[in-house]
Amino acid sequence: MKRAIPVVVLSIAGLVPVWLYQPSAQSSTVQATTPAPSTSSSSSSSSGSSGTNVVTTTTVDTEKGPVQLQVTFSGTKITAVKMLQQPDHPQTTAAVPKLVAETLEAQSADIDTVSGATITSDAYKESLQAAIDDNSKAASASPSAASEASSQTVDGSALSTEKGPVQVQVTFSGTKITAVKMLQQPNHPQTTAAVPVLVAETLEAQSADIDTVSGATITSDAYKESLQAAIDARG
Repeated sequence: MKRAIPVVVLSIAGLVPVWLYQPSAQSSTVQATTPAPSTSSSSSSSSGSSGTNVVTTTTVDTEKGPVQLQVTFSGTKITAVKMLQQPDHPQTTAAVPKLVAETLEAQSADIDTVSGATITSDAYKESLQAAIDDNSKAASASPSAASEASSQTVDGSALSTEKGPVQVQVTFSGTKITAVKMLQQPNHPQTTAAVPVLVAETLEAQSADIDTVSGATITSDAYKESLQAAIDARG
C-alpha cells in the first residue's frame, strides 16, 4: 500500500500540464472558426460608362404568385432578362425560357403569350415594358448621352477666291447651328472684320440666307456657299 502512493502522486503530477494546456487549445479553436467579414452588392439599378444599364422592376402580384424581372440593356438593346420572382408552378417554369427568348428576339414587350401560362405571361410583359420605359428615361436624362447623340460637326467645302481660300466648320445640335468656325479665310483686314458679323448672322438666321458684309463681298459669298454645303452635308 505504501508503494502505491508515489505512483498515484506521479500520475496526478503528470496530468497537471495537460489540464493547464487545454484552455489554450480551446481559445485557438474559437479564433480559427470566427467568420471573415463578407460583402454584398445590390443590382436593383445600375449603369456604367460602357452604356450598360440594369433595371430591376417593381413586383407585379398575380393570383398565381409575384412576378419581377431584372433586365440588362446595352444602350437601348435588351441583352439579358432574369426572373427575380415567379409563380412556383410547372407551367410558369416552362414558359419563362420562351418569354425570355422572344424578348431578346423582338427587343420589346410586344411578344406572344405562352399557352397555359397566360397570367404569368401578361405580368411578365407588363414588368418588361416598365423596365424598357425606365431605361429610356435614364438614357434621355443623361446629358452626355443626349449631347453625343445630337451634336455633330461638319466641314463645309473649301472654296478658292481671288482673295484667298474660304472654308467653314459648322457645329449642329440636332438641326440647330450652335457654332461656326473659319478653317480657312483670306488674310485681309476686311475679311477679319467681316467674319464675326457673318457668324453672328448665321447663328441668328440658322441658315445660309444672310446678308453680304459690305467691303467683303467675295469672302461673304464664299462663306455662304461653304456654309450651305455644311448644312446640306449634315446627316
